[in-house]
Amino acid sequence: MYTLCKLLVALCCFTTLAHSSRVLELSDRFLDVRNEGQWFVMFYAPWCAHCKKLEPVWALVAQALYNTNIRVGRVDCTRFTAVAQHFKVNAYPTIIFVKGPYDYVYNGERSKEELIHFVNRMSGPPVQLVTRADSIDILKSNNPIFFTYVGKQSGLLWDVFYSAAESYQAHGYFYATSVEIAKRHFDVDTVPAALVYKERSHYYFPYSDNFERIEPAHLNDTLFRWVNEERFATFPKVTRSNIHHLVQTQKYLVLAVVEENKLSEIAAHEQEFRDMVEIFVHKNKHKYHGRFQFGWVGTPELARSIAMDSLPTPHLLVLNASTNEHHIPEDDPLQLTPEAIEIFLDSIHNQTAPTFGGNSLPVRIYRAWFEAKTSLYEMWIGNPVLTTVLFGLPLGFLSLIMYSICCADILDAEEEDDGTDQRHEKKE
Repeated sequence: MYTLCKLLVALCCFTTLAHSSRVLELSDRFLDVRNEGQWFVMFYAPWCAHCKKLEPVWALVAQALYNTNIRVGRVDCTRFTAVAQHFKVNAYPTIIFVKGPYDYVYNGERSKEELIHFVNRMSGPPVQLVTRADSIDILKSNNPIFFTYVGKQSGLLWDVFYSAAESYQAHGYFYATSVEIAKRHFDVDTVPAALVYKERSHYYFPYSDNFERIEPAHLNDTLFRWVNEERFATFPKVTRSNIHHLVQTQKYLVLAVVEENKLSEIAAHEQEFRDMVEIFVHKNKHKYHGRFQFGWVGTPELARSIAMDSLPTPHLLVLNASTNEHHIPEDDPLQLTPEAIEIFLDSIHNQTAPTFGGNSLPVRIYRAWFEAKTSLYEMWIGNPVLTTVLFGLPLGFLSLIMYSICCADILDAEEEDDGTDQRHEKKE
C-alpha cells in the first residue's frame, strides 16, 4: 500500500509537471515575436497569491491548447518590466490574448472552460460562416449561447450585426448562415433576421422594415443593447468580475444569495433554496425574459454591499440597475415558494414593492461608509497583524503629535505662571 501511494504521488507530480511544461516562460524577447502567430499570456508576480491560485488552471489551459496554433505562456513582470510596461499591466494576474498587433484583455471567470471559450472566440473572425446543416447541431451541443445572422451577408442589418460581433467577440459567439440551413433548426419567418440561441430556446431580434426608414444609428443602438442583454445565461453565477456587465443590461437583477466555502461547497438547505429558485427561473423564463436577469451569488459580501446590510443566507435580492434601488422579500427566504416569488417579482414590475437604497446623497454617503467599514473588517479578519500596523502606526504618530501640542501649551502656561509669581514676590 505504501508503494502504491508513492506511485500515485509520483504520477500526480509527473502529470503536473507535464502540464506545466506546456506553458512557455517568456522574457523581453517576447516583444520581438509577439506579431508571429497568436499568444495567450498570463502576466504575473511571484509573490501574488491570486497568480499562484491560477497556475494549475493555466497549466490545464496550456495542455488543452497544445495541439493548436495558439501558444500559451507567462511573463514574470518583476523580472521583465519592459514587457509589463508595453502591455500596460498594472494588476496581477493580467491575462491577454495577443493576435498580431492587437491585444485583448480577459476579464471573465478564471476557469479552464471560460478561458478556452475566450480563446476560441478571439482566435477566429468576429462572425463565422456556417455552411453545413449538421454544424448547427454541433454548435448547440458545444455552446449554450450563440448569436446567428440569417440571410445574405449584405444590407443594413448585416452591417450592424457584424459591428456588434466585433464589439462583443470577447463575450459571445457570432455566426451567419443561409435561410435554408437556418430553417432546419429554427422557426424562421422573415429574412434577414438575427437570433440568439440560449439554452435550447431561441429569441429573435425585433427587426422590421421600419428600421430601414430610420437612421442607422437607432438600429445600431438597439441591436447592441439587445446583444448585451441576451449574451448571459438564464441563471449564471454572479461575481465581482461580471456583475458590472450584468448591470449594463438595465434589467432587474434577481440574485439568489448563498454562501460557498473554500471548496465551492454549499450547505444543504442553501443548495435546496438555490435549486428551487433555478427551477422557478427556467419554468418561467419566457414570462420574465424581457424584464429580469436572474443569477446566483456564492459570496454574500457582494450581496451585502448592494443591500448595505448584513444579509443572512440564503436570501433573495433584486437590484434595479438603472436606479441602484433594491428589493427584498418580506417573507422568510427559507419559507419562499415559487408562488411567493412570482408575486414578489410581479409587485416589483408593477412598482408596488417596497424599495431601498437609490442614488440620493444620504444613501451615497451611507454606502461609502458601509464599504469602508466592510473593507476594514475584511482586512482585520484576513490579517489582523497587518491591519494593526497599517492603521496603528498612523494613529500612533497622530497621537504623539496631538500629545506634544497639548503638552507644549500646558508647559508654556506653567512657565508663564511661574514668571508672574516671581515678579509679584519681588514687588512685595
